[in-house]
Amino acid sequence: MAGRRLAVADLGTVPYGAALERQRGLAEDRIAGRLADDLLLLLEHPPVVTLGRGARDSSLPIAPELLRRRGIEVFEIERGGDVTYHGPGQLVGYPIFDLGGHRRDLHWFLRQIEEALIVALARFGIPGERRDGYTGVWTAGRKIASIGIHVRQWVTWHGFALNVTTDLSPFSLIVPCGIPDVVMTSVAKELEAQGHGGTENLGTEVREAVVEAFVRTFGFSGADTVELASSVER
Repeated sequence: MAGRRLAVADLGTVPYGAALERQRGLAEDRIAGRLADDLLLLLEHPPVVTLGRGARDSSLPIAPELLRRRGIEVFEIERGGDVTYHGPGQLVGYPIFDLGGHRRDLHWFLRQIEEALIVALARFGIPGERRDGYTGVWTAGRKIASIGIHVRQWVTWHGFALNVTTDLSPFSLIVPCGIPDVVMTSVAKELEAQGHGGTENLGTEVREAVVEAFVRTFGFSGADTVELASSVER
């Protein structure tokens, strides 16, 4: 990876359906060679529940129509994993990576994403940890980040959701990641518990920490912020 740089695109707040189509299109571009570099999309979603390939009926105790009436969209998607929630205050990251330039090993890739988030959290004095048998990142037994990916021809999409200043109450409407009795937390909540107040610039600081951690963990020489053409122009 020496000399190879990570492209990073900040998309702001994007409805889930639009972001999903964007990911799929960019993955097609990466497979076809039209996208030359590994790309990390960073964004937030309005409230949405997504159901991965491993979703079970018990993980969504409320009917999708009732969730929609509460203003929460519901999508069944191709990523691995169970059910999760996305909403304002989360840092969502979608790596469009060609694993042919890294290691063609999905388990390795998942562990690398976990490691990048653990490294980023350490910058805020939050000890990230793994849990045997599960994918994601915890701290002191509370889950702070969810991860689910999809891959085709060794190009990835979907990714991670790190709770930063997220309102955690919507997680009570689902069984997050299909794990009974899981307790969700956020960067802001953990910092508050440590006696550190103020979240005005927390989103920006976490974003910077995550980008730096991805560069370090995946062995890039650096990162470049890029502007993407509109989906119409792509």
